[in-house]
Amino acid sequence: MDVKEWYMEYKIHKNRPGLLGDIASLMGMLDINIVTINGVEDRTRGMLLQTNDEEKIDLMGKMLKKVDNITITALRPPKLVDILAVRHGRYIERDSDDRKTFRFTRDELGLLVDFLGEIFKREGNQVVGLRGMPRVGKTESIIAGSVCANKRWTFVSSTLLRQTVRSQLSEDEMTPNNVYIIDGIVSTIRSNEKHYSLLQEIMAMPSTKVIEHPDIFIRESEYTYNHFDYIIELRNNPDEEINYDSFTYTSEPF
Repeated sequence: MDVKEWYMEYKIHKNRPGLLGDIASLMGMLDINIVTINGVEDRTRGMLLQTNDEEKIDLMGKMLKKVDNITITALRPPKLVDILAVRHGRYIERDSDDRKTFRFTRDELGLLVDFLGEIFKREGNQVVGLRGMPRVGKTESIIAGSVCANKRWTFVSSTLLRQTVRSQLSEDEMTPNNVYIIDGIVSTIRSNEKHYSLLQEIMAMPSTKVIEHPDIFIRESEYTYNHFDYIIELRNNPDEEINYDSFTYTSEPF
């Protein structure tokens, strides 16, 4: 049977000496390997496990439910948020109503870059929206995430150094392995027909697109919220309001 990964998380009620050793010993007897282990927020521990027998996972879960000092809160194939929780020791904040929206602050840029890197490693069509005020670190995070994923990044429109509005890309830039960076305001409000035609071609490609200011992009184009797989919000602090009143652009196509 193929080896599969599982994520287990448990809440500690009484952190008595030897508790982790007892749990690890049980896993060892069942031939379940612990790949990664870390504390996840307050008095919670997360583990990435490997085994080639799903019945052993079920049996372990039933046995650990009888342990008074802990409560199993998750036992499932790992999601991306689980992997990052074990890696960084905390969960990414997620909108309770809109499950595709994830929130970060500037002091969590390392976690954001890791999150983007894992997304960018995936093949096929993906559209990621990135909300945030100017100079909060949006574009830099996208570039760093591309490096983590060993992907090349291509600016379709941007204001990082000077305003960029591309009307064509070279042949080696038109590849599904690229991460395309699009400024949603520049591409819809301060662009021309040639640029928009290129944008439509890129949006139809089986590749990763990251669109800064997705709300304006949706408002000013035929694309809708349903086209997005992830919406990421980046703030300087948790209470910062993201608004577009102060955004002004002038176009310099090339």
